[in-house]
Parts: sequence; C-alpha cells; structure tokens
Amino acid sequence: MDLNTRNPGAPLDLDWVMGAHVNKSAVERRVETLPKRRTVKKDWQAAWLLRAVTCIDLTTLSGDDTPGRVRRLCAKARQPIRPDMLERLGLNGERIHVAAVCVYPNRVRDAVEALQGTDIPVASVATGFPAGQTPLPQRIQEIEQAVEAGAREIDVVIARNHVLTGNWRALYDELVQFRKACGDAHMKTILATGDLATLKQVYQASLVAMMAGSDFIKTSTGKESVNATLEVSLVMTRAIREYLERFGYKVGFKPAGGISSAKQAMNWQFLMKEELGDEWLMPHLFRFGASSLLTDLERQLYHYLTGHYAAKHHMPMG
Repeated sequence: MDLNTRNPGAPLDLDWVMGAHVNKSAVERRVETLPKRRTVKKDWQAAWLLRAVTCIDLTTLSGDDTPGRVRRLCAKARQPIRPDMLERLGLNGERIHVAAVCVYPNRVRDAVEALQGTDIPVASVATGFPAGQTPLPQRIQEIEQAVEAGAREIDVVIARNHVLTGNWRALYDELVQFRKACGDAHMKTILATGDLATLKQVYQASLVAMMAGSDFIKTSTGKESVNATLEVSLVMTRAIREYLERFGYKVGFKPAGGISSAKQAMNWQFLMKEELGDEWLMPHLFRFGASSLLTDLERQLYHYLTGHYAAKHHMPMG
C-alpha cells in the first residue's frame, strides 16, 4: 500500500466493539518475556538507537514554554546527534533528524518558523489537552487554530468519560468531527490509558478511534499518573493489527510519557517488530512522545563510540 494512503475511517461497528475481549494475564505474560528474549549488540544496537532518534516527537508541553525554549528545541530537532558523532558512525552528510516537534497550539507558529527549510513537521496538542473537558466547539476550534498556524499533525485527546460510561457512539462522533477539522493534518488520538479502567476499554477505545479515522493511536498525554506501559501498548498494537486485517489500512502507534531511557525505547521497538512488522519501526507509523529520551539515546551512542559515558550536561537538549 502507498505510504501516503491515510486511514479514511469506517462506519462505527458496535458489535465489534462490544464483542472485544482481552486476556489480562496473557498480556502480562507476553510483555514480561519481551526484554528477556530480545537483545541487540554492538553495531546493530547503534542502528536501533539511531532509528529510535528518527521516531521521536520531540516535545515541550509546559506552562513556562517560551518562544526561546521552542527555538532551542527545534535546533535540537534539526541536529539531534552531534555532527562529530555522526561522522564517527559513518553517517557524515546523512540527514538524521527527529520525526516531529510537538508543542501547545500557542507555540505552533514559533516552531514552524524555527523549522523553516526542513521537512520536520510541527505537531500540536489540541481538544482541551490534557483533560479533554472543555466544550466540544472549543475543542474543535483549537484544532482549526493549530492547523491554521501551520501544524501538520494534531494530537487530540479523547473525552475519557465516553469510554468509562461505554458511550462509544459519542466518542466516535466527536473523533469524526476532530478528523474533519484536521483536514490534511494527520490526527493522532490520545486515549489517556492511565485514566481508563481496564485493558478491554483500551482495546475498545482503540477500535473506535481507528474507525473514526485516526492516523495514529497514542497511549497517553504524559500528564496522567500512569503513562505508556508495554501492557497497554500490546493491547493497542493488537487492535491496530486487527483493524489492518479487516480494512487494509495501516494505523500508526505512539507511546508517550515516562519513556526516558534507550533500554525502555528498545523494548517498544521490539514490540513493534514482533507484533506489527518492520514498517512500524519507521516514523510514518511509529513515534515516541518524549522530551528526555533523546538525551539517553545520544549518551548510549557516545558510549558505543568511546566505551564510556558522557555526562548528561555534555548532551544538552538545546
């Protein structure tokens, strides 16, 4: 299938949603074995670390974000790995950059400006992020404003109450409106899995989000008490696989929040490879929502090259 073929969505199939079943103990067993079964060493490890860098949505979502902070983040997005290290890795002249820069709607123009001349898209959170508790017209307007400011990807957050009360039609209808407001911008739908009661609800919400036309489904806002876990990620990737088998459309996956080490990142990469295949190791179908992960990836690459670790302050974020 052409990489540019977006998931157009599908009519809401309530029988499919209501018939969903998740075996929690089987999910836990499957996830527990993942780090034990898979390791990569030496040159292969460096390649996996570099691939992880290219899948990062480099993110700042703080109340004290300023134009200056966004510019620094964008400079890091353009050049995530020090040029001398890329040269030693044999990648001199190769364009290694992160997948996107993710900011609040008010900071989109700053990021677009700072990334001019690159093909790095700006992603914006919207729809009352992180709680999703603002009135619907306001949530839709927020998407429209972010798109108008130049965002090419929109990370929308669902109203968790629809999932918790089983109101799948309301969830579907809202997400269809969000997708319409996104226009050509890709829609990444945040399920805020830490706020959902069961893995079954995570699975059901994943199906509804994809039927409503999501380009990606994303675990968390990063603001919940529990963010991305391998358990919810396995459930969401299985939903992606089932959706692909049923409709033939590839939906991306984005774990977000709490992934700060290279070792953690590789567990997610292993999960993607095993559950969905190599294509889900590429940024058009896989992203990390992270701010601190890049620092550890760069440190691990430095260790691969030199045999020792650089201090964190030698790998500044910007």
